[in-house]
Amino acid sequence: MSRRRMHLAAHFPGVNNTTVWADPESRSQIEFSSFEHLARTAERGQFDFLFLAEGLRLREHKGFIHDLDVVGRPESITVLSALAGVTDHLGLAATVNATFNEPFELARRFATLDHLSGGRAAWNVVTSSDAFTGENFRRGGFLDRADRYRRAAEFLETARELWNSWTPDGAPRPFAHRGRHFDIAGEFTVPRPPQGSPVVIQAGDSDEGREFAASAADVVFARHSSLEEGRVFYADVKRRLAKYGRTPDDLKIMPGIGVVLGDTAAEAQEKAAEIRRQQTSPQTALLTLEQIWGVDLSSYDPDGPLPDIDPVADPALTQGRTRRGDTVAIAEKWAALSREKGLSIRQTVIEAGGRQLLIGTPDAVATELDEFVQREAADGFVLVPHLTPGGLDDFVDDVVPLLQERGAFRTAYRGTTLRSHLGLPDPVRKG
Repeated sequence: MSRRRMHLAAHFPGVNNTTVWADPESRSQIEFSSFEHLARTAERGQFDFLFLAEGLRLREHKGFIHDLDVVGRPESITVLSALAGVTDHLGLAATVNATFNEPFELARRFATLDHLSGGRAAWNVVTSSDAFTGENFRRGGFLDRADRYRRAAEFLETARELWNSWTPDGAPRPFAHRGRHFDIAGEFTVPRPPQGSPVVIQAGDSDEGREFAASAADVVFARHSSLEEGRVFYADVKRRLAKYGRTPDDLKIMPGIGVVLGDTAAEAQEKAAEIRRQQTSPQTALLTLEQIWGVDLSSYDPDGPLPDIDPVADPALTQGRTRRGDTVAIAEKWAALSREKGLSIRQTVIEAGGRQLLIGTPDAVATELDEFVQREAADGFVLVPHLTPGGLDDFVDDVVPLLQERGAFRTAYRGTTLRSHLGLPDPVRKG
């Protein structure tokens, strides 16, 4: 069997409590220089793409914006359009909500980004069904939760119809879409994108999310905490592709991951412990636990034991955040971990609540990343640094060369479009 090469992407930090803003090396999450620094570093490391998140409303907990979770994020496509001018190969991925946008307008923006960048645009499709976020929009919380993926699927289908509506010789022609969520007709104003269709990214671990990814996505932004969990997720999503006439290579699975490096294993562990403490203040520890238990825990000591009360099945203390899934099951798992290891609330949140971290020397991290790919737990990774904007510098300088030496990662870009970087087929022109 030939050696599998991994894909790498960079996530601009600044979401949730990942970023350690107290670090003196942490800079602005709004100034263009921060985005440019991370983008240039990722391109120097031959990364596939840079990935920006989106927030449509400042999130609240118990009616207040939490002081460690306030994030001011500029609009993603605008930032990426500017980055197209200072990069040559790096893919540019924007997270844009399919619930509070319309196909014609969004398809036009992504087609424009794809033209400006020479075929490097990507859309991370996300959804929302909560009225809290919807209050910022005319339609409010009009969408039933069960319909959010149905609308997203039809939204993406409609956008692809628009991108395909120009003739092969470059002339616009009329389009018409009649569906449950969209009834539109006219002529699309932007020529077909250089990639045919921007790369589509999807994040979601639910069964409906996995099915949506198998039917329509090019990349899955996954989250799993162990090699075995990754192998199970990978096999499940890949097996779903056949029913849609797709092959396993048509969809790349890239979990988000953090990396902490040290000259020795002990040094890396010490750095990682300090980073986790900085990311999880006593206030953040209680906030995180309240999201799981669904009740006010302000009277509990963050350095004391977990609450001995049952969690609420459908917590509503926090608004504007992605739901964590079965909170009762998560609470049981965290309580068992706390009992087994004698952990306090804060220690439990640090150990169980954070994004997966790879910790070690550059060689050890390179070996572990490679193992995930060779054992089919991932096709690559989205690096989520804890510093803005220099959090990728050490990884690109110290880990990427090791991956290249062992043949696990490219030494040069071999194409000009994001689809070529990812080894994805060109979309079939329809109509």
